[in-house]
Amino acid sequence: MYRMSKSAGWGLAIASLALLAGASAWIGYSGSGPSVAKDYEECADEAKTNASSDTEYSKQIMHCGERFAGRRKAGGGYAYFDFMQNRTFDIAGPNPSTDERKQIDSAYMEFLGAQRREMLSSDLAKQQADQEQAALETAHQDIGPPLVLTPKVPLPMKRPVTERSKACEEGSLSCGWAKLSAAVKNAFASSNGASR
Repeated sequence: MYRMSKSAGWGLAIASLALLAGASAWIGYSGSGPSVAKDYEECADEAKTNASSDTEYSKQIMHCGERFAGRRKAGGGYAYFDFMQNRTFDIAGPNPSTDERKQIDSAYMEFLGAQRREMLSSDLAKQQADQEQAALETAHQDIGPPLVLTPKVPLPMKRPVTERSKACEEGSLSCGWAKLSAAVKNAFASSNGASR
């Protein structure tokens, strides 16, 4: 049979006792320790009851957020919010499964593709608008100043002065008026001729 030295025997005994003490402590405290939260909401409730200060509560809530990505929905199930897409996904448990993570990643790739297409389309539209604007400015420079078009409207022709065929009756208003206007014309005509 194999014989152990005294020091090896004591070392083995101490190691066995330490292992036994650790196992009994683990078994004894497992029933009295805090329960393990199933989702974010339970973790947040535990943080609220166990935190002794606002700082500790904030730390525990951050830890809950790190442990659980999903949030409980009112109708049952969980929702995962992807801030990169600004979109919510339905998931089965408090954390997305591998298949759900693949679906979320696939949706993100589609989202990036749509954003890229939109950006390229916007850049192309801006480029076309700039080209059209430049062409318009070039066209305006080539034309020169605007032409002023004046309509040619024929002036009414002067009617020749006709002599009245009837003799003017003395005392009639029309005859008196004609004599007065002729006298005024003659007076202006003679004053214009004298001032020259």
